[in-house]
Amino acid sequence: MPSAAHGAPQGAMPDYTAPVTDLLFVLCDVLRIDRGDFASVDRDTCAAVLTEVARLAETRLAPLNRLGDLQGCRLENGVVRSPDGFAEAFAAVCAGGWYGLDCAPEHGGQGLPHMLHSAVGEVLSGANMAFHIHAGLTHGAYSAIAAHGSAAQRALYLPRLANCRWTGTMNLTEPQCGTDLGLIRTRAEPVPGTEGRYKLYGTKIYISAGDHDLTENIVHLVLARLPDAPEGVKGLSLFIAPKFLPDTDGSPGARNGLGAARLEAKMGLHGNATCEMLYDGAEAELLGAPHQGLAAMFTMMNEERISVGLQGYAQADRAFQGALAYARTRPQGRALGAPARPEAPADPILVHPDVRRMLLDQQGFTEGARALTLWGAQLVDLARGGDTAAAARLSLITPVIKGFLTDKGVESCLKAQQVLGGAGYIEEMGLSQILRDARVTTIYEGTNGVQALDLVARKLGGDGGAAIMALLGEMTGYAAESAPEEVEAKFHAPLRAALGDLQNALLRLQAFGANDPAAALSGASDFLHLLGHVCLGYMWARMARAAGAPGVLDEPARRAKLAAGRHYMSRHLPATALHLARIEAGAVASLPLDAGAAE
Repeated sequence: MPSAAHGAPQGAMPDYTAPVTDLLFVLCDVLRIDRGDFASVDRDTCAAVLTEVARLAETRLAPLNRLGDLQGCRLENGVVRSPDGFAEAFAAVCAGGWYGLDCAPEHGGQGLPHMLHSAVGEVLSGANMAFHIHAGLTHGAYSAIAAHGSAAQRALYLPRLANCRWTGTMNLTEPQCGTDLGLIRTRAEPVPGTEGRYKLYGTKIYISAGDHDLTENIVHLVLARLPDAPEGVKGLSLFIAPKFLPDTDGSPGARNGLGAARLEAKMGLHGNATCEMLYDGAEAELLGAPHQGLAAMFTMMNEERISVGLQGYAQADRAFQGALAYARTRPQGRALGAPARPEAPADPILVHPDVRRMLLDQQGFTEGARALTLWGAQLVDLARGGDTAAAARLSLITPVIKGFLTDKGVESCLKAQQVLGGAGYIEEMGLSQILRDARVTTIYEGTNGVQALDLVARKLGGDGGAAIMALLGEMTGYAAESAPEEVEAKFHAPLRAALGDLQNALLRLQAFGANDPAAALSGASDFLHLLGHVCLGYMWARMARAAGAPGVLDEPARRAKLAAGRHYMSRHLPATALHLARIEAGAVASLPLDAGAAE
């Protein structure tokens, strides 16, 4: 119930407003989207795209967000029914070509940068995360088939996935295995007299958008084992199993032997069905080479991990918008010194230092996270163009984008809830849904603990540590460059201190790895957060310099940008020292239990 301090809630949170101005600043002024292969993608192009998708998101998708949460999805006679209005809105988004911005023109896409696709994805996800997940998974399926499919598979599936006439899913998890995919039991049996055709038998769980009524077909990418498969992950193959088998002209034909057996009752994301999928002789075709399924699936999974990081900060941004609006209008107490509104019985809670702290915490994180994610998207563009160094850097920061931004995204949503006080705990205000929806981002596509282990155990040592040393060199070089006095003192100097902590953490992990691997892995999550803070500090240093350039921002916007950045650099970036101390502490203490015991 609401606290006595804040009283009863006064209406729901305000409607979502797409952060078009800040997206343009990061894309065009900080990261310079118009460099290299995309010289023709100028500010006017970006502004036109973002303004139009903002209109669609704010007027069509955001109003369905609360409805989707309340209605949820339902399973009727083997078919999932989506919340009211979802099908019509999905058709409108597809008709605008929004889901295929960076897909190849020969498949019906527009061939625009992945950076711009990601910026559009933030807007759509911020407006209605449950709705947008259908398209995000589809884009990943498109990428996997584009990279590993045969000519016939690409011709059939890619044009239909690019515009979301058909949607895609990713089927990995089974009741007995999640992270340890070597335990997968779903089997693929060859169909006699055919080449490359199989029947799938098994159960998959936690399949997002495993079934729905938004499109005419659903393309499932399924990990399974061939009869001669070796044990473990080296025996996994990837298969394409559509809900409806395509006829010779590509139109959906007979129903395949697969379907949703049940829907999970979840904490959030009620507008997106999380299905238990049964494959009972479903017809499928091999995607890529036999026993190479995990590598093919990771094409999709790595893309999805960046998308999940985007979801994490997009929900944080929506929560921040609501918290800021509430703080501006909720009267409670008086400002220190003279009242801010002497004519009113109380001042808005925005005048109180601790409320301002929480709001700046949210703003500093969200704007830094936006820049980091779009930088990751820029690395995707460079890697697609053959830049191997960009590909290595992308692989390194993917777990940071996924793990750090979702951990901090949920934390940011909690702070927004705290700003609202008791009102933030009331469902009708809307913030509870944002927090519930955001919570899954730390879990799916690999829990954040797994992201940390991947970073420390695999990514840091890859190619002799070349990627992390190159990243460290880039950031160190930037922090050493000359800059205006304010930027040097408030941004570059704190960044150099944080980079020192990063270097010391790397040395300590290296020493642990040689003698005590358990100690190194005990510090994995702290290292992921340490590197995450440094990356956001680097982004803020770049944004501070861009904001000071003539004509980039008007004076109020420049002051606001620098204030948020200074807050992050002074109050959050120093957390690198805490994470370093934890890493140096070594292995965590043993718990008084036997890991092999069944109880």
